[in-house]
Amino acid sequence: MADLRFPFRFATAYRLPGLAFGITPWTAWVDLDETHLRVRYGPWSLRTPRENVDSVQRTGDFAFLKTAGPPHLSFTDRGVSFATNGEDAACVTFHDPVVVLDPTGRIRHPGATLTVEDVPGLIDALS
Repeated sequence: MADLRFPFRFATAYRLPGLAFGITPWTAWVDLDETHLRVRYGPWSLRTPRENVDSVQRTGDFAFLKTAGPPHLSFTDRGVSFATNGEDAACVTFHDPVVVLDPTGRIRHPGATLTVEDVPGLIDALS
């Protein structure tokens, strides 16, 4: 498999809140190669082996206040959202939770929501 890059799809309303945290089309993407899934989202990042991906499904219809700006922690399931639009995303779940928001590793995320431009392509590549 060739290395793949999936840029985030930025809705107009999400651009300014993202910019305040260094999240722009030049600093936000998902990279996928034969061995790893990597997410760059401004100063935040996620890296995990591909074999850690448990499942991936399409999701969407997010509330602006719960998703705009920096990555958000879901209090219901501890998932992390990297959202640049509220309409369409891939929800990736992991066998072993990953570290993103808490550098000490006390908070680990069992899933990540990714609002990339090509959601079906990312889902296909991870399936």
